Amino acid sequence: MTSAAVADIVRGALMAAFWTSLPILAIALVAGVVVNLVQIVTSIQDSSFSAIPRLIVFFAALVALLPWMIARLTGYTASIFADLGRYAH
Repeated sequence: MTSAAVADIVRGALMAAFWTSLPILAIALVAGVVVNLVQIVTSIQDSSFSAIPRLIVFFAALVALLPWMIARLTGYTASIFADLGRYAH
């Protein structure tokens, strides 16, 4: 296996991880901004008020996007196994 093939595999794995995690991270970012804005407007500084809505939104997004994430990672894994003969040389 050449170094170019290894670099291609690592690049593909990093891109698959990036695109798989991006929707959940974006949803968590939006939820954090909204919760912080609500805290600023209402002057509530309770830490449980900050953490619980963020966790609920994060887990709801995870449950909703999990089938898509699994399909995407399964597709990437299948493509790696399909090209296994190319990497063996």
